[in-house]
Amino acid sequence: MVQTITKRSQVPLDSRDLATCQRVFDKLSTDYAIARDSDEAERMASIIIELYRQGVRDPNHLQSMVEAARGLFEAAGAVNRLAATPTG
Repeated sequence: MVQTITKRSQVPLDSRDLATCQRVFDKLSTDYAIARDSDEAERMASIIIELYRQGVRDPNHLQSMVEAARGLFEAAGAVNRLAATPTG
């Protein structure tokens, strides 16, 4: 069941919230070799924080949603397909 989120949380993020967001950011940065000081990393961090504020608290859900939002699924799939293609 898909739930529509209509109101953002106006409560400030605490250290636990930020730690969760940081872990997701670090994992995505490592998994997709995204430089921490790049524009892509900045966009990714913004998406993570926004989704968290909208109520997405599970790290796995956050990661999946950011991957989908940034098109990282497709990029990873393309790389994997190229790596699996025999050369010769």
